[in-house]
Amino acid sequence: MASQHLGPAEEPGLNPGESELAVNPFDGLPFSSRYYELLEQRRALPIWASRFIFLEQLESSPSGVVLVSGEPGSGKSTQIPQWCAEFALARGFQRSRVTVTQPHPLAALSLALQVADEMDLTLGHEVGYSIPQEDCTGPHTLLRFCWDRLLLQEVASTRGTGAWDVLVLDEVQERSVASDLLQGLLRGARLGNLPGDPRVVVVADLALEPKLQAFWGNPPSVHIPRGPGKCPTPIYRDIVPTDRVEAACQAVLELCRKDVPGDVLVYLPSEEEISLCCESLSREVGTLATQGPAPRVLPLHPGHGQAVQAVYEDIDSSSRKVVVTHWLADFSFSLPSVRHVIDSGLELRSVSDRDDGVWELKIYKQPTLICLGLGWGAVTGVQSSDPSRIPSVEANQQVSGRGKTTAGKRGPSRVCEESLSPLVLLLKRRQIAEPGECHFLDRPAPEALMQALEDLDYLAALDDNGDLSDLGVILSEFPLPPELAKALLASCEFDCVDEMLTLAAMLTAAPGFTCPPLCAEEAALRRALEHADGDHSSLIQVYEAFIQSGTDKAWCQARGLNWAALCQAQKLRGELLELMLRIELPLSQPAFGSEKNRRDLQKALVSGYFLKVAQDTDGTGNYLLLTHKHVAQLSPYCCYRSRRAPARPPPWVLYHSFSISKDNCLSIVSEIQPQMLVELAPPYFLSNLPPSESRDFLNKLREEMADSSTESESSSTQEFGDPCVLQ
Repeated sequence: MASQHLGPAEEPGLNPGESELAVNPFDGLPFSSRYYELLEQRRALPIWASRFIFLEQLESSPSGVVLVSGEPGSGKSTQIPQWCAEFALARGFQRSRVTVTQPHPLAALSLALQVADEMDLTLGHEVGYSIPQEDCTGPHTLLRFCWDRLLLQEVASTRGTGAWDVLVLDEVQERSVASDLLQGLLRGARLGNLPGDPRVVVVADLALEPKLQAFWGNPPSVHIPRGPGKCPTPIYRDIVPTDRVEAACQAVLELCRKDVPGDVLVYLPSEEEISLCCESLSREVGTLATQGPAPRVLPLHPGHGQAVQAVYEDIDSSSRKVVVTHWLADFSFSLPSVRHVIDSGLELRSVSDRDDGVWELKIYKQPTLICLGLGWGAVTGVQSSDPSRIPSVEANQQVSGRGKTTAGKRGPSRVCEESLSPLVLLLKRRQIAEPGECHFLDRPAPEALMQALEDLDYLAALDDNGDLSDLGVILSEFPLPPELAKALLASCEFDCVDEMLTLAAMLTAAPGFTCPPLCAEEAALRRALEHADGDHSSLIQVYEAFIQSGTDKAWCQARGLNWAALCQAQKLRGELLELMLRIELPLSQPAFGSEKNRRDLQKALVSGYFLKVAQDTDGTGNYLLLTHKHVAQLSPYCCYRSRRAPARPPPWVLYHSFSISKDNCLSIVSEIQPQMLVELAPPYFLSNLPPSESRDFLNKLREEMADSSTESESSSTQEFGDPCVLQ
């Protein structure tokens, strides 16, 4: 049996007093008293009854694959990894490594914290995690929690299955691109025929099990029964609130005034609303006339990753935690102390409309506990973002136990929504001739794959045979979108690497501005950081000022800047610099602010972002997107909108992102010259643009520039003679 070498404290029925000499089999040290306290809690989880069944299935599965399905809050994400580690240790695998993937970096971090505590092990030694800008593992790490995109990069780089004996693909119902693709690659690898007898455990909710069974060829499965856990207390509002943030704050304060026990979990759809809610609550909770210490307000989203530790810290057990987060928290942590959930019922997701390829930000209604009177339903269109009401009885039916709301249906698979250029780049890296040869749980639309191939061809990432070019191989090394990686590589040619490294890190990190300025003083301090050349240069200027401040948190707060996001950008910049040094790319000295650097930076940006250019059609700020013929306006956060003096909007701009659901806004915008676009974009790209006056103008400009170049060469030949004729 797989359990024959397990630690004695893991055997059912063992009391702490009977095992004073019991040692942890993973580090050889005696178990602490906390281990036994947590062990009792673990045994109360619904999944615990299936422990031996799971280990038997993992031992005997002919294909090396086991499916695990169950309700949220049953303990799947915390217990399955521990049992897999026991299995690997008992089997004496050569590497004895277990890797657990999560669809969000915060999930990997928080689960590593919780599991290390439950296993009585040191985080960073036997248990670790790998997330962007942070690798908390060591040579003796047996159990690693990993963001699924990082593992996909590892698998693509090694062209193998990775350095693991047991791989746990957790929360696959989230349907991330990386999770779907990992399953496709592993199915194609035929695990049963690989050396070392690797095992794969696929963990999902019950709704996805039939699809997974068909995809994996009916492997053994383990069903986790629903537990008798305690439901969160719903807080209802009879009227749909016009201000979600204000309604959420009032609901939290009402709970605190009643002094009912238990932590509070607040779901809001955007990071901006999370920050506003936390600021408001932090001001209000200190004035409450309640017994004991004031509640601790904790924002939890990618820009505040350090808050995960605070969620689990037990600094003062009598202090209530109010965790304000968005939908990813369903997959990020399970906090038994949560007794109250306040949920807007909304989720924001960046998707790509396959009808016309336009990037947008959809709002999904998710079936979960609704505490503010907001509802859910099918997405009826890209502009369908109005919340609807639901009866409280229906909301009650969606409540699940142990401080976790149901995951619910979150819309289609990401692989059917997101841009497929990074996906195709990875497939090409693994030398898969055609993306259609890869297995998919849900196959992307053929036109979406063709669009991705076309975009990569425009970026010169593919050769004439459709394989990765030398440039494409380098692009695939960077953990960046292809267009941003291309701009970074172009900076090597235009001698502005230092500035582009900063910009790439800032564009990849969480948004730098947390919310609109709260007062005139903050607005003035923020305006001083804006650059005349546009938002891209402003981001560089913000970062440089942040570094000069000594990465001071108070300096960021005075300007409404996201300190955690800027720290994340600092780490990412260091990683990108290390990567460029490793692949021996040329660097350049800092020159930000000089006229030459200004032009060089624009050239590097246009070299990667020529697919994202728009023209002001009427001089009033109505911008026509060249590639999709949609009209958009500048974001309210754009530096061109915040200037006091009235000025004509830039006639030609390059943008980082475009959102339909947020008032057709272009975000992170900088002015460019059309001559630069004609010079640096592939000629066939300009010819293939949809018909418009902008396309006609650019093609006419291209002809004029070509004629001018020909006349210049002819004049030079007449003056100096034909240089190719030997005299």
